[in-house]
Amino acid sequence: MLDAAFRLDADPRPLYREAPNNIEAEQALLGAVLVNNDAYYRVSDFLKSDHFYEPLHRRIYEVAVDLIRMGKVADPVTMRTFLPIDEKVGDLTVGQYLVRLAAGAVTVINAIDYGLAIRDLATRRMLIAVGEDMVNVAYDAPVDMSPDDQIEAVERRLFEITETGRHDGGFASFDDAIDRAVDMANAAFMRDSHLSGIATGLRDLDHRMGGLQPSDLIILAGRPGMGKTSLATNIAFNIAAAYESAQQADGTVKATRGGVVGFFSLEMSVEQLATRIISERAEISSSRIRRGEVSEAEFEKLATCSQTLRKIPLFIDQSGGISIAQLASRARRLKRQRGLDMMVIDYVQLMQGTSQRAAQNRVQEVTEITTGLKALAKELGVPIIALSQLSRRTEDRDDKRPQLSDLRESGSIEQDADVVLMVYRDEYYLTNKEPSPGTEQHLKWEASMSEARGKAEVIIAKQRHGPTGAVELGFQGEFTRFFDLADCDRLPERLG
Repeated sequence: MLDAAFRLDADPRPLYREAPNNIEAEQALLGAVLVNNDAYYRVSDFLKSDHFYEPLHRRIYEVAVDLIRMGKVADPVTMRTFLPIDEKVGDLTVGQYLVRLAAGAVTVINAIDYGLAIRDLATRRMLIAVGEDMVNVAYDAPVDMSPDDQIEAVERRLFEITETGRHDGGFASFDDAIDRAVDMANAAFMRDSHLSGIATGLRDLDHRMGGLQPSDLIILAGRPGMGKTSLATNIAFNIAAAYESAQQADGTVKATRGGVVGFFSLEMSVEQLATRIISERAEISSSRIRRGEVSEAEFEKLATCSQTLRKIPLFIDQSGGISIAQLASRARRLKRQRGLDMMVIDYVQLMQGTSQRAAQNRVQEVTEITTGLKALAKELGVPIIALSQLSRRTEDRDDKRPQLSDLRESGSIEQDADVVLMVYRDEYYLTNKEPSPGTEQHLKWEASMSEARGKAEVIIAKQRHGPTGAVELGFQGEFTRFFDLADCDRLPERLG
């Protein structure tokens, strides 16, 4: 360990309580990186330059990281060009200080322990800052800021610290943005599915969308009876059932396949949602399950299926009339405690805003909700599927296929959404239009019904990062199940 006199903060008698730090650990880790650049790869997943307490150490780490990422060697000689080499650090110049760091290096094996210590101390400093701000705001809160608003703000900052180890909300360099884009492309290339997002389990939909992308707000809309809740439930189950994870270098667990799913069911109870999933997996009609009209063999099948389903990471919140602030708070808590990779909200029109002004105008309230959902998707870094109703205007048209303008309170929903999916089943409308048997119209109806039976369209009406169009899926209403059709059955493009 380096001598205490070598510390940059040489004065042993501070006039105030010093923030938690360990200068010696920072020096030891930097020395290890300068002697053997492999030490950087031991800590690169969790240690950032902002975690260093001493500003000079931050700059040294940044320069070393840039050189290593470019495939160059980072040592006291190569780094001299990028640092103020003649500036003084106590009795030493920066150039002499680099040599001293390398001379006092720890082994690469200890790099992770020192890196974690540095990150943990940085987290404690951020917690102190949040606590100080919380006290100051509580003493002198603005007139329009309620205690609930303050709790929400503090909880959001605490979540950000938990997830990323930093709270800034400022600019990100384009260099960092490029790194993230390349990492995403590499992850997609390495996956068996070659998807950049989370696979929905529906092949054609995944092919068109590239999976569910992190931070995306996906609106899933449809008229009653189209099966939008069934589709959302199928996707949620597929993702949770496929969940596989791996431990990262900093000790956290990350999904490598599938994901942990949070399902906010504002309309149906937990029991109703679970019954749908069991019905689909066991292939027993949910109406028969509810009425108890199952055989002994079918009941055994249900019991076996339910034991398998118990293990999947699908968490359901059945609170009705929940506000966007409450939903965000519960989602953060779920991600912190159990993990969270995807969310479903069924459905937007059953949510409430938080501000009194928005509550007086439904359009403003929905705007607050959708804006909040998009912000939450970015904050959590997960895709959010939010179900939405369509207006009755579709019923007045000859072609019942929905359009973006059919979204209720469509302005904000369409604007905030990254993807808008619309579910349409021609079979639903044809069933209610059966003409008299034996007539010519009935023969035409039978031909149309035969073509539409057991099929559904998922219309991609908007997609920021991909094509629009229609995907045809199979649908079994008895089991509320959507599934892929044979490759030869494809719909032509309907939308540009």
